[in-house]
Amino acid sequence: MRNQSVINNVDWPLIFLYTALVLLGWMTIYSASLPTNPGSIFDLSEIYGKQMLFIMMCIPLISVILMLDAKIYEKYSLIFYILSLILLAGLFVAGKTIKGQTNWYAFGGFSIQPSEFAKIATSLILSKYLSDVQINLKTTNNQMVAFGIIAMPVLLIMMQPDAGSAMIFLSLAFVLHREGLPSWYLWTGFFAILLFLLALLIKLQFLVVYIIAGIIIHYVLNRKNKRNIFLYAITLITMIGFTFSVDYVFNNVLEEHQKDRINVLFDKNVNIQAEGYNLNQSMIAIGSGSWTGKGYLEGTQTKGKFVPEQHTDYIFTTVGEEWGFAGSMVVIVLFVTLLLRILYLAERQKSRFSRTYGYCVAALLFTHFFVNIAMLIKLFPTIGVPLPFFSYGGSSLFAFTTLLFIFIKLDANKVNEW
Repeated sequence: MRNQSVINNVDWPLIFLYTALVLLGWMTIYSASLPTNPGSIFDLSEIYGKQMLFIMMCIPLISVILMLDAKIYEKYSLIFYILSLILLAGLFVAGKTIKGQTNWYAFGGFSIQPSEFAKIATSLILSKYLSDVQINLKTTNNQMVAFGIIAMPVLLIMMQPDAGSAMIFLSLAFVLHREGLPSWYLWTGFFAILLFLLALLIKLQFLVVYIIAGIIIHYVLNRKNKRNIFLYAITLITMIGFTFSVDYVFNNVLEEHQKDRINVLFDKNVNIQAEGYNLNQSMIAIGSGSWTGKGYLEGTQTKGKFVPEQHTDYIFTTVGEEWGFAGSMVVIVLFVTLLLRILYLAERQKSRFSRTYGYCVAALLFTHFFVNIAMLIKLFPTIGVPLPFFSYGGSSLFAFTTLLFIFIKLDANKVNEW
């Protein structure tokens, strides 16, 4: 009876969107990894065969998630979180180093990336903490605990080092804002990023003038509100000090490959055959697709293997080349519809835990989706994050599937939350 109730109450539009994205993702991986003489779609010696196996394995995974009592995800959220931290810390002892990053456990021919699953555990414990009726994010103590929950896995992942995965966790700040975190935190982060980028593009003396002018204009426009002039002075000093620190951070703190990625974004001293090669080839592939694309399995850039790692982080270049602008928009619309559906269902939840977790799911999926596509069209530095449900890999597919279907289970259980 319980299983029948779950089947009746699950949100089928969300499941349809998930299924559509996973199948389109496999079709794209098949095209991006197709050999000259392709065999069975289940050929485990090929990337597309392994991905098909991962998709098949998601079926029992989904069944288990939906059959378990929904209360388990809240009740044992702390245990899930602690286990995820242990797995992240264990990488420094038993992890496999790939391209300078120790972020994988290797088992025979397969690998697992614990940072993908840490996103789920962090979302669960953060939702559990915020669901406490006494938690108010207007108070500093509660803010520090919430930030600490996010910071623990971020620090461990940064030590691997994997800045791309660590950055994804920061999107949970939007969830905190939704649950009452003062908006000035987000504005501070936004202006810090903006100032960092402007300091790399504009001469410092000009940028300082712009900052001073902006502060003065803001003060004049808001002087009727009796704003504290000392607060403005502190803000001005902080912004100017931060601006002058950018050059030191860029040259002495960032790794060489991180500096290269920022330089590529701004076309500064870029060798198109070296650090600029991947992005240049991805833009050529996407641009060559024009409006309607070259046709499925007909992409010359894809077939010529000109785009490195095309089946993982650069998977959307195959979509752009073979399906064109029209096909790319279909994929984007599916992702946007999925995100809007999650947000709609999150607002309908009767428990704060379920609602907060829904927003965590939306924030993490949106950040992956936005960053992955933005970095391929030169709107964001290349940081190496997978496109949900599209990029090749068992860890990412299992993690995104688990992340989403826990929310589907919570949503299906809302009729029993009274």
